[in-house]
Amino acid sequence: MADVATKPSSVAVKEPTFPFGKKEKRLITDPLGDNNPITIQVLGICSALAVTTQVVPSVIISIAVIFVCAFSNVLISLLRSHIPKQVRMIVQLVVIATLVTVVELVLKAASYEVYKQLSVFIGLIITNCIIMGRLEAFAMANNPWRSFLDGIGNGLGYGGILIIVAILRELFGKGSFAGIKLIGPSSEYALNTADSALLGWYAPNNLFVFPPAAMFIIAVLIWIQRSYRKNLVDIS
Repeated sequence: MADVATKPSSVAVKEPTFPFGKKEKRLITDPLGDNNPITIQVLGICSALAVTTQVVPSVIISIAVIFVCAFSNVLISLLRSHIPKQVRMIVQLVVIATLVTVVELVLKAASYEVYKQLSVFIGLIITNCIIMGRLEAFAMANNPWRSFLDGIGNGLGYGGILIIVAILRELFGKGSFAGIKLIGPSSEYALNTADSALLGWYAPNNLFVFPPAAMFIIAVLIWIQRSYRKNLVDIS
């Protein structure tokens, strides 16, 4: 009998599965790039215009949105089988409002000055369409763990754009970063006349402080992303 040639058996590589599989990783990475809630979905623009005049408030708002988005997703996912369809949006608003209240109380206790500066904007998180959208589109149809990751990913994607816009607006609008004067005649790093001449070449442009500047910066970010990723052009 002739020998039958046999192929060496290939060893199947087992891909990581829940809770850290490929699908779970994409829930965090997609909103950072190809499915960003601001530059791709064009959501949350109003808050991006209002709070991005300085870096520190933008970071605080970003952390607050990540917290509210993640844990509201978890709570709605846990309750989704018990929520009547007729009142689901009311329940979602109640959950979001409760978490926003927690954020307000913690911020008020930790840093009252920052709380006074951001109290109005923190309250507006309740109406942030990104959070409501994720509750309706994702948390109502997925388990708590995936919903949590989805909330973290979308919160990070939203916060990342906010911080980028805030850095540009504060740097070019006020000549500072996180409240520290970097460029301009009164820079804290201008220790002598030579340093003052070097750092004082730029006169801060107050136009960057106004909301239209944020819209312009976001538009440029959208243009850059869609120019770099041609497959995003047809995404609405």
